Amino acid sequence: LDLSNCSLHSVPPGLAEATTAIIVDLTENPLTALPSGSFLGFIHLQSLAVPPALECPGGSDAWQDMTVDRSSRLCQGQRNPCNTSVELAWPCPENSVCAPDGPGLTQCLCDHPFHGYKCLREDTFPMLLFGGILGAATVSLSLLLWGTQRRKAKAP
Repeated sequence: LDLSNCSLHSVPPGLAEATTAIIVDLTENPLTALPSGSFLGFIHLQSLAVPPALECPGGSDAWQDMTVDRSSRLCQGQRNPCNTSVELAWPCPENSVCAPDGPGLTQCLCDHPFHGYKCLREDTFPMLLFGGILGAATVSLSLLLWGTQRRKAKAP
């Protein structure tokens, strides 16, 4: 994804949709900062070029190699933050596993068959019960509104 020399003063909001990008070039732009969530979901990103005044997102622990020259800072080889010997600041709860979510970012995914808040619910989500209650409430409310509002409709 080549965004070099596009006169960008901030990271474009559409960048969040390019999470499958492997190489991103943001050089030669008057960027002043990279917000911390700019590369959320970029788990395949292997090479990122930014203006030399900016740091690589996630810091030095997120990249295998960082080089700086006159026109750019090159961040290469995104590291998996879950495979480090350093203890995570926010460890994943029981019944979940750490997964990378971009440079220096992690997420906790529930192990099967757990789900819900902090992966405390076991088995599958009760989709039939949820759909039945939602459908019954929708039909009931629709009939109530139709019955109370039809007198206000003008007859032809």
